[in-house]
Amino acid sequence: MSNIVKKGLDGLLRPEDSIVVLIDHQPFQFANLNSHEPTMVINAAAGLAKAAKIFKVPTVLTTVVEERGGLIIKQIQDVYPEQKPINRTWVNTWQDPAVTDIVAKTGRKQLLIAGLWTEVCVAMPAIQAAAEGYDVFVVTDASGSISKEAHDMAVRRMELHGITPINWVAVVSEWQRDWARLDTAAALAGLMAEHIGATGVAYAWEQQLLATPVPTK
Repeated sequence: MSNIVKKGLDGLLRPEDSIVVLIDHQPFQFANLNSHEPTMVINAAAGLAKAAKIFKVPTVLTTVVEERGGLIIKQIQDVYPEQKPINRTWVNTWQDPAVTDIVAKTGRKQLLIAGLWTEVCVAMPAIQAAAEGYDVFVVTDASGSISKEAHDMAVRRMELHGITPINWVAVVSEWQRDWARLDTAAALAGLMAEHIGATGVAYAWEQQLLATPVPTK
C-alpha cells in the first residue's frame, strides 16, 4: 500500500482537514452511466456538495473538455454558483496543476474524490494523490461507471493503494460527529431531510406529528 491506514479517531473525517474534488459530473459521462441509477448519483453528489458548503470544506469543481462533453450538472453548479469549474484536457485530474495547486495550497490532507467514471477519472487522481501522501477517500455513491463490474473493480483496485471507499452519508456524519455542534446541526438535518430518502420523509412526518395539537374533549 502507498499509505499507512489511519486507525481509531485518526481514521475518521474531520471538516477542518478535508477537501472535496468533484470530477466530471457531465452529460457525456452520464449518458453511459450503468453502474448506478443516474438519479441516485446526482442525489449523492448534490448532497455531498451541499454538505461541504455547510461544513466550510473547500470544494473544487472540475470538468473535462466541457465544450463537447457538456457543463457540470445544475444540481452541483447551483451549490457553488460563483465557481467556474476547472475545464481540463487531462484525463487524469491530478496531472493538471490548475487543480493540484489549489488543493496543495489549502494544506489539507483528507482528500475526498467523487466523479464519473470511477475506473477512469476517479481512479487515476486517487491513486496518484495517495502516492503523494494524501489520505484519499472515494465517495462511491457520488461516483459511477460504465458498468457495475467496472465500478466494483475500480474500487477494489483503489483499495490496494490504501484508498478508502465511503458513501456520502458517512462523510457528512463524520464531519458532524456530535449533534451538539449546533452551528451545523440544523443545516445538516435539513440537508438530510432533502437528500436521504425515506429517512427524510420520516423526519418530515415526525415534525408534522409534533406540530399537530392533541385534540381535547
